[in-house]
Amino acid sequence: MSNKYIKWLIFTVVLVLLVIFAAGFSLVTGDMDIKAGEIASILSSKTGIEYAVLKHIRLPRIIMAIAVGGGLSLTGAILQGIYRNPLVEPYTLGISGGAALGVALVVVTGLHLSVGSFMLPFAGFTGAIVTIFMVYFLSIKKGAIDINRMLLIGVMISFVASSGMMFLMSMTTSDNLHGIVFWMMGSLEEPNTMLVNTVLYASLGGLFLSYFFARPLNALRLGQEKARHLGINTTVSVRVLFVIASVLTGICVSVAGVIGFVGLVIPHLIRIIIGSDYRIMLIGSFLGGSFFLLVSDIIARTIISPNELPIGVITGIAGGLVFIIVLSRAGLRNRVT
Repeated sequence: MSNKYIKWLIFTVVLVLLVIFAAGFSLVTGDMDIKAGEIASILSSKTGIEYAVLKHIRLPRIIMAIAVGGGLSLTGAILQGIYRNPLVEPYTLGISGGAALGVALVVVTGLHLSVGSFMLPFAGFTGAIVTIFMVYFLSIKKGAIDINRMLLIGVMISFVASSGMMFLMSMTTSDNLHGIVFWMMGSLEEPNTMLVNTVLYASLGGLFLSYFFARPLNALRLGQEKARHLGINTTVSVRVLFVIASVLTGICVSVAGVIGFVGLVIPHLIRIIIGSDYRIMLIGSFLGGSFFLLVSDIIARTIISPNELPIGVITGIAGGLVFIIVLSRAGLRNRVT
């Protein structure tokens, strides 16, 4: 085994251990102090308030943090590879704007009250999917996808969706306004087990499918023309990767809300630490995003305890500061190499 693969293996094991440590620390941290040595007995007893807290509050949050953090970071790595731009993130293409607009429409019309709370993630996912289709079909030029055109259209659709959402917010009641703003700040609190499992399976499925395109992603780092000369079907690869990244982003955003900076900062850090080879970038970004969101959730729950900060506030502050520090040391390159 070459030194490169040994280095990758050690890096992956370290990230897995960090995720396990953060998950365990999150499990025992909160308003109710639970000792690590008592977790097994509490879960096996299936009775008491400690069991209810672990089973229905903390474990779902941990799963959501791993799934959403890993999913958003993975999609960020994929999109940065497609566009060869380290500033591209899952929300650049307007997916979050479309999801937020869908949620705002439901809140303003009151459908979530008459149909049920499940309507909010459904509306968010629908808005994200509509945005995905618009960006995809408007980016097709002469039968092929124009990468630069897709990026510009995504940015413009994001502006239009944000303007539409602000229009709705300016015309609704203060209660509805509070609901929209709270959703936009992001939250890992999801009582619906089916939605939690859906996000987890989608994230793991996205990671699995993306590895079939690790070689095309490595070739795309050289540009589409050179990738074609290497025998890569760039048209099919870009389309499939775009669908994987967009659908995964839509699922994460529809359930957890808008949680920024994860898909921007983590892939960039992984690229600096271990390199740009997507055989390690994909799993590294997934695990790094999971760890980052787990730590952010712990901070959000404890920094002003017993109150809780929206997790989007923590990821925005921490991610922004980390990104600035990294850029000041390493510098930002115009292209992903």
